[in-house]
Amino acid sequence: MNTIVKRFEFCYGHRLMNYQGKCAHPHGHNGCLEIEVSGEVLDERGMVVDFVELKERFEDFIETQLDHRMLLQEGDPLVEALRSVGEEPFIMRANPTAENIARLVFDEARARGLEVAAVRLWETPQSFRRIPGLRAPWRGRFQQPTAPQGARPSAVGSWPQFSGPGGRGGGPPRKSLERM
Repeated sequence: MNTIVKRFEFCYGHRLMNYQGKCAHPHGHNGCLEIEVSGEVLDERGMVVDFVELKERFEDFIETQLDHRMLLQEGDPLVEALRSVGEEPFIMRANPTAENIARLVFDEARARGLEVAAVRLWETPQSFRRIPGLRAPWRGRFQQPTAPQGARPSAVGSWPQFSGPGGRGGGPPRKSLERM
């Protein structure tokens, strides 16, 4: 099996509804998202997929929809409060837990034609949500997206698990070490 992993870092805020604990209050994270693409077959270049191509297919979703945004569940009273001061939160049907954010990202990656083997969302350097995808042979190219480009997802989807090397304590390497 041939596997590549692309890392995306972004900042986001959220709070959890129907939750008793610190996360019931608005707070933020420096998240690290890892997308794993695997395949038995390499393309004519000898790649599962080019890192640059993977970045181009997915980075805009993170940059425009998740980075420096509040992720809130629809019906959260904070939605209207933020809108009243000119801030547009990213609305999810489900509680914006690490599990549901990871599923959202996985589904978006699949909708963009990425044959994702797994996704890992690091909420902190010590805590991540891993979601496995279905293993399908890599065709050496991206499939056509099934969702219109620029569509703003508001639903929670399914997302794959990811395992890979980490920094201290098993977490993702620090941004300063990333050169991709």
